Amino acid sequence: MEKFKVILVAALAISLSAIFSHGQSKFELYGGYSYLRPAFSQNEAFVCTGVVCPINFLFAPANVTTHPNLNGWEASGAYRVSPWLGVKADFSGDYGTALGSSSANVHTFLFGPEARWPRHISPFAHVLFGGAHASSAAGTLSNNPPYNTVHSGSDTVFASAFGGGIDARVMPSVWVRLIQVDDLITRFGSSTQNQPRISAGLVVHF
Repeated sequence: MEKFKVILVAALAISLSAIFSHGQSKFELYGGYSYLRPAFSQNEAFVCTGVVCPINFLFAPANVTTHPNLNGWEASGAYRVSPWLGVKADFSGDYGTALGSSSANVHTFLFGPEARWPRHISPFAHVLFGGAHASSAAGTLSNNPPYNTVHSGSDTVFASAFGGGIDARVMPSVWVRLIQVDDLITRFGSSTQNQPRISAGLVVHF
């Protein structure tokens, strides 16, 4: 009986190893670094802190769009329907400074199909749909008189991402995502923003 158990475990291990080595795993998990350059809109306002203040209507709030460099993370999971096709869930968060001292962050939650060329060097492409949430904290300006304050704000809108990348196998079930590039499309402020997102990290297949 003990010999039978040893043979069974060995056979199972060999079978799993064969599955992984031939790229027939059903699931993959990815985690890595993300860079995003969004079109980020915020309101500048005048706030008088002196004893005598001008009439405020002379300085109505101004909407300003900047393109900050945000850094963060990206994580995704995919189920392989076939070696060529999968269904993917993708999440990301990018953070940094936008206007003045105001902090900014953008989170995405996207889902959709992914096509892949199943080789040791494996390019892929995906089309993802879902949402994006952007928020900013209040801050101050030091070089744009008469405006000296940035209002806080947040918004959640429909988003999509069109892109792909290249994975390289380093172990039977561990891959390196050399690069992933997406055109992240959002609809903040009832207008369309096309924003480049770049990512790289590790992928585990099982």
